[in-house]
Amino acid sequence: MEKHNHVLTEAYRSMLHQAQKLQVEEEMLMHKLYGVMAAHGLVKKNDDNSNNPYNSRTAQHSNREVNVAQEEQ
Repeated sequence: MEKHNHVLTEAYRSMLHQAQKLQVEEEMLMHKLYGVMAAHGLVKKNDDNSNNPYNSRTAQHSNREVNVAQEEQ
């Protein structure tokens, strides 16, 4: 039973790490996409950059989750 628990814990950590890497990659790609769209004039630029998904409250929350999870490892 203890070995089974250890295997499940390691699998969970591995999946969590992979999910975090994918989340960071997604955020970087969204930031680049926003930059390309802005360069082509497809995004309305505001003073507060509220249209920028990289600066959104959700992205900031995701970044905090990744940082906390990385500290736990």
